[in-house]
Amino acid sequence: MTTADLSWVTMHESDLHACPWSTGNFVDALEAGYSCWVMHDADVPIGYSVVLKVLDEAHLLNISILRTAQGKGMGSRFLDFLLAQARDGGANQFFLEVRPSNQPAIALYEGRGFVEIGRRRDYYRMADAREDAIVMKVEL
Repeated sequence: MTTADLSWVTMHESDLHACPWSTGNFVDALEAGYSCWVMHDADVPIGYSVVLKVLDEAHLLNISILRTAQGKGMGSRFLDFLLAQARDGGANQFFLEVRPSNQPAIALYEGRGFVEIGRRRDYYRMADAREDAIVMKVEL
């Protein structure tokens, strides 16, 4: 991902997330040197992600697949790529947070060996409420 991708990314972010990241959030991630990716299928962008790596740990901050590309295994391919990048970069643990209501994502993560290690109460903002986050981890 580069700054040239940001208008495309933020245009889709609000469609994909109840509490979307702002353009500034993505700019900050790029400027801080986070691992930011855009996934393509046949030269068409279909997803994006942001991963923070600190020492031997990686933390998935955002992973998004366009609705038109969901259910086709693209999220699995993208996650496999991100796990391999983290491992190759020296990480031996990979963390993430996920909404308990996001059962497809939880199934994807569990299929890659992630296990629940905790909960963050009221982590996610919603229009009229808050939702906990399940904290998950996998050893690389």
